Amino acid sequence: NDNAPVFTQDRYIGKVLENMPEGSVILTVLATDQDAGINGDISYQLSQAVGQSDSAFVIDPITGEIKLTKPLDFEAAQTHELSVRARDGGGLSAICKVLVEVVDVNDNAPEVVVSSFSSPLPENTVPGTVVALFSVRDRDSGANGKISCALQDQLFFSLRPAYKNYYELVTVSALDREETAQYILSVTAADAGSPPLTSTQTFTVDISDVNDNAPVFNQTSYTMYVRENNVPTAFVGAVSAADADVGLNAKVTYSLAAVAAAERPSCSCISVNAENGHVFVLRPLDYERLRQTEVTVSASDAGSPPLRANVSVRLVVLDENDNAPLVLYPGQESGPAPSELVPVSAEAGYLITKVVAVDADSGQNSWLSYHLLRATEPGLFTVGVQSGEVRLRRPVTDRDSVKQKLVVLVRDNGKPPLSATAALSALLLKDFSDVRLPHGSAATEDQGGSLTTYLIISLVFVSLLFLTSTALFVARRLCKRKELQAGHVLYGAEHLQPGLADAAAAGTLPRAYCYEISLTTGSGNSEFKFLKPILPSLPPQSCALGQGPEEGQDFPCVPVSTEDMASDNAGTLSAGQFN
Repeated sequence: NDNAPVFTQDRYIGKVLENMPEGSVILTVLATDQDAGINGDISYQLSQAVGQSDSAFVIDPITGEIKLTKPLDFEAAQTHELSVRARDGGGLSAICKVLVEVVDVNDNAPEVVVSSFSSPLPENTVPGTVVALFSVRDRDSGANGKISCALQDQLFFSLRPAYKNYYELVTVSALDREETAQYILSVTAADAGSPPLTSTQTFTVDISDVNDNAPVFNQTSYTMYVRENNVPTAFVGAVSAADADVGLNAKVTYSLAAVAAAERPSCSCISVNAENGHVFVLRPLDYERLRQTEVTVSASDAGSPPLRANVSVRLVVLDENDNAPLVLYPGQESGPAPSELVPVSAEAGYLITKVVAVDADSGQNSWLSYHLLRATEPGLFTVGVQSGEVRLRRPVTDRDSVKQKLVVLVRDNGKPPLSATAALSALLLKDFSDVRLPHGSAATEDQGGSLTTYLIISLVFVSLLFLTSTALFVARRLCKRKELQAGHVLYGAEHLQPGLADAAAAGTLPRAYCYEISLTTGSGNSEFKFLKPILPSLPPQSCALGQGPEEGQDFPCVPVSTEDMASDNAGTLSAGQFN
């Protein structure tokens, strides 16, 4: 055994795909030995390389075939270096190197690594705003490691290369949350392998609301109706507006829009509930004064700044039968009804007059009908229901009164109906030459009736005046008598002066009678001389106040002046006045 084994090559190089299955033969090493017999028998042994504790290779000791014990990974190790020893039976050996190159296979999909991402995104974001920043990588090599990125929906967003393997996800057009509140974007990264491998990264972009939508009414205009004479705060309808925004930007409040003074409606009687848009009429309305009115209702959201919209609301007042017919002809003044002249030779159907009336209401409430309510001769006249024409029903006869009085009822078609009456008179004349006679007689009768009324009123007034005067006179006399009784003085009239004695003898002054005389203070001297009784010799009970002398008793008297009388009694009568 003097010859060592000799390899056919000093260095063996083998290539293997990284996806080769276990047991695959990579290569075969071969060594020869010139010796014979057992000294020429060669066996192969694989030596583990330094740093590789778990080898993926095995060698057949007889054939020298190197096989895989497990799959290789190009990304883990691109080459493997082995040492193969060939030993003969005599103990001599030789070593060769085996280099195994791992061929890359596209077995790794690209990876997407997100660095930053912004969500939610305001809907007023300007185009070109960066939404996300990410990078891509592939562990494969060569064409298998070349990556391309694509965005499925490029209508509102797009990808823009940043640097090296970084990409930016940016907006390319204006966003509208009311159209699309959320975008789901898929970014696909694909390598250039065969077949290519791909990976997908999903970005969910929420769009936040901005107050960019004003409220919108569900109608371009509103028409509401209310009956006249309505109760205060009557509900007549509602307006409604919606806002496409969300949150406070979509909270709608209602109000009456401010208008210029020149454009103000004729009726400020409409109110709108700020929360629900209900429309109310604050006070009763009159159809005859206000047929309709129009206001502007504003709907405003709670955004900043708030947005608003206006709508026109027209309120129509419906008529109710609250006005009675008004008779225009014949006039219904306080004076006597006008007389229409009718010849006695008139035939049936002769037009006497026409009652004209109007009604302030409208529609059926203003449709008027005419009816004969009463007449002196009801069978003599007829009234047109629709026209109000008063005509003769039959010819005039001698039994008919010359003066006919009629009352026509005018009634509307409302519910309930209202009515008015028209009074008129007709004079039945043989010819129109004696027109003045009936008119004069009628005037005389009217004047006579008025004169009688005035006379009765005057008589009552004079009677009341006479009774009042009589009562005042009696009351005054009674008051004077009470005053005189408080200041009277008794005087005897039996011993009078000679001048007065003759009057007494003639019967002018009663002899046995007491006279009461009262004088006012300061009345001065009088031309009369009154007698003042001297009573020292009389007993106390002989003469009392208000009593006359006893039967057969004489009073001694002396002359007394008016000054003395004034000092004794202060009365209310002037000097010389007798009661």
